[in-house]
Amino acid sequence: MTVKVRFFARFRELLGTDILAEPGSGTVLATLVRKIAEKNKEGYAAIFDEHGNFREFVIVMWNGKRVETGDAGKTIIADGDEIAVFPPVAGG
Repeated sequence: MTVKVRFFARFRELLGTDILAEPGSGTVLATLVRKIAEKNKEGYAAIFDEHGNFREFVIVMWNGKRVETGDAGKTIIADGDEIAVFPPVAGG
């Protein structure tokens, strides 16, 4: 199974983008993002809190639809899925 994970803005600087991952069957979205983010201590700390939960300001998209960060731990990913992780968006 292959899944594309894309990080944006500051997260991209820390972790890269267009990462192709090959998680095992039954992997949940939060676990996959956590495994990738663990490769960079600063990137992990920017996205996850000290308990390993997404920080409340992080925006997670799964196949173009927003996923509440609390639901990311029970969202099972499948072959061909695309996950996008954004920092808070500001502007005016």
